[in-house]
Amino acid sequence: MRKAGRSAATVLDRLCRAVKSGMNTLEIDELGGEIMKEMGVKSACKGYRSGNKIFPSYTCLSVNDEIVHGIGVEDRVLNDGDIISVDVCIREDGMIGDNCRTISVGKVSSDIERLLRVAEESMYEGIKQALHKNRVGDVSAAVQQHVEAAGFAVITNFVGHGVGRSLHEEPQVPNFGKAGTGPKFRKGMAICIEPMVNMKKPQIRMGPDGWTALAVDGMPSAHFEHTLLVDDECAEILTFPEGFSSAEEFITYRASSSLK
Repeated sequence: MRKAGRSAATVLDRLCRAVKSGMNTLEIDELGGEIMKEMGVKSACKGYRSGNKIFPSYTCLSVNDEIVHGIGVEDRVLNDGDIISVDVCIREDGMIGDNCRTISVGKVSSDIERLLRVAEESMYEGIKQALHKNRVGDVSAAVQQHVEAAGFAVITNFVGHGVGRSLHEEPQVPNFGKAGTGPKFRKGMAICIEPMVNMKKPQIRMGPDGWTALAVDGMPSAHFEHTLLVDDECAEILTFPEGFSSAEEFITYRASSSLK
């Protein structure tokens, strides 16, 4: 899990650094596939089956009001002022690494900057509660409280999840709920915490491709995710990229840097 998490984070970081105005999302997805091939890992998204649908892309690329599961397409061109959620799930040696980051393309408004900051902060508030013998609701409540205190809306249609040999395992980890409720965490459990946060309204609608979920009011949405291991005093974040000696070093960098 540590190896897969590190690889997933490295793919994500390299891909985010490559994103620029004028690129289309198909180019970004194909670059993600090339990076995965170079690193000797495989996409856990491409070929993923839901009912009779098969996901066609290496990554999930969701732009502006797209919340999650966006598909890379040639006619979706990024412009200054856009935001894009880059969601990378890989499989390495039979294990899954899963992470996501929403980044800005060029200069965005202060409201959107704040949306991205609060969404990322809410993920770390949830991670603080992913402790041995705590409950799923402790994570859920921490995320929801941070998001709603800032005046934003947490998505209830999609949730975090257990992870390991499969992309989605038990338990489900909602981004909303009541502290002290739900299944207990146990040391060594691998989970993904992934807040999805809308600017105003929590409701979603599905796009015509059958995969992409969008904010019903057409306003921007942000999505952040880490894979982590539950522990006694502090969860171990697995998805930090090569070039950093620890997750803490990467978190400090993310908090202090204006870079992607």
